[in-house]
Amino acid sequence: MAALILYHNPRCSKSREALALLTAHDVDIQVRRYLDDPLDLEELRSLAARLDAPVASMVRSNEAEWKALSLSEPDDEACLSAIAKHPRLLQRPILDRGDRAVIGRSPEAILTLLDSK
Repeated sequence: MAALILYHNPRCSKSREALALLTAHDVDIQVRRYLDDPLDLEELRSLAARLDAPVASMVRSNEAEWKALSLSEPDDEACLSAIAKHPRLLQRPILDRGDRAVIGRSPEAILTLLDSK
């Protein structure tokens, strides 16, 4: 299995739940605290390509930073640029297998990467 990276915010309960689930399943992962080590625009584009979800699903649209941007109908590039400038906007947690990634909302969704090939 490819190396797994968990994009993690330890202050987020869903992110902590996802990490606990992976630990309970004895999964070897790398934890990337994306607020301390933000993804650049190229990394975000690459991650978005591996998600089975629209780019807009990567955005935490309830955050003040997003509302302040006042983007009425943002395209994918606008969403990714906003996340690159404001890392708090990245939805969490995200588990990345290298060939596929999944947003852990609910945290149990991350387990789908362990079962699929």
